[in-house]
Amino acid sequence: MENYSIVLFILAIMIVLSALADRVRVPYPILLITAGIAIGFIPTLPNIELNPDVIFLIFLPPMLYDAAFNISFQEFRTNINTIGTLAISLVFITASGIAVVAHYVIPGMSWPLSFVLGAILSATDAVAAISITKGLGLSHKTNTILEGESLVNDASALVAYRFAVAAVTGTAFVFWRASLAFVFMMAGGALVGVVMGMILAFILKRVHQNQLVTISFMLLMPFITYLVAEEFHVSGVIAVVILGLAISRFSHKVFPEYLKKQSRNFWDVIIFLLNGLIFIIIGLQYPYVVKHIDKTQILPYLGYAFLITIVALALRMIRVFLQQINLEQAFRKKKGRITEHALLDVKTSLIISWSGMRGIVSLAIAIGLPATLQDGSAFPQRDAIIFISVAVVLFTLLGQGLTLPLVVRLLNGKKQPETAVAAHK
Repeated sequence: MENYSIVLFILAIMIVLSALADRVRVPYPILLITAGIAIGFIPTLPNIELNPDVIFLIFLPPMLYDAAFNISFQEFRTNINTIGTLAISLVFITASGIAVVAHYVIPGMSWPLSFVLGAILSATDAVAAISITKGLGLSHKTNTILEGESLVNDASALVAYRFAVAAVTGTAFVFWRASLAFVFMMAGGALVGVVMGMILAFILKRVHQNQLVTISFMLLMPFITYLVAEEFHVSGVIAVVILGLAISRFSHKVFPEYLKKQSRNFWDVIIFLLNGLIFIIIGLQYPYVVKHIDKTQILPYLGYAFLITIVALALRMIRVFLQQINLEQAFRKKKGRITEHALLDVKTSLIISWSGMRGIVSLAIAIGLPATLQDGSAFPQRDAIIFISVAVVLFTLLGQGLTLPLVVRLLNGKKQPETAVAAHK
């Protein structure tokens, strides 16, 4: 009963603060995270420890499915080059960059442990970026790139994390095996998503006249798809994304308008509650991890976290602007299928760069670190890795989150920069 009361209390706080955010003109994720930190320090409140399985099995599937279902497939395909670059290559670049910094700056951080930390913080969370910039007039293209990146990069980060943890536990890392396993997990996840999408489409064709049954099947299938994919040891993230994309295209052909509207209203409430809970949970974790750290190490660890935040942001900006140049060159030389609409301008590149905030997946991966190694000994530097990861998540959400609306307003207040295409005409 006590846990039930705490959940109701947190939900009530979340709803009230979400309403208050519009009045005080502060992004609601920032208010919720701050409230979570404050609530976590209440002495009489029991420890609220995040269960990674809850995030991966309860929160992640519906949020991935909703984002994939509502993303513009045409826009996604047009910008697939940029999305793939951010969601795959940038993830591994960021993991490596953070690993280098951690190894040479943090005392006692071996290479395997450094790559664990890098993998944890390699993926960004577009949910935070989209929530913070909502109503600021971001272009449909920018939203699609950010959402598309978040649909795929979690899978890349999870693969990198698994191999990094395996290295810590003593498993030899072989590059070609890791690459093959990555392809297998991604392709296998896509296959599961396609099959489950076909099954769901087959069912919906026969029940779409019954609104409640239709919506219930659409709510249930992301969870089933994720579990089936994980059971086959392939990417549940990719499986759910493919499911969402497939059913989105199917629904436009089959669903009547009233059913689309009712389904949309239902999903809006679900996603609103999940998003709000996630931001409060992020805030709640800081007081929890502080209790497991030597008080003399808090300031140094915060310093390491701040440095890692700056490095991750710099790597993202460099990669995004390199992508802008690569797209322009490919378009001029007629390489591939790069269209003019796929090109990035300076404003879009800056917004995408500044939107690289870390979120709930990084937090869940960090707290899900095994407590012991195979031989029963304690996982080295576990508390330090978790604390630094939580601090980086908070730095990116609070720092970049508070300044992102200002960045967007400043850029929107200026004349739209000309693309390189216009310059070369």
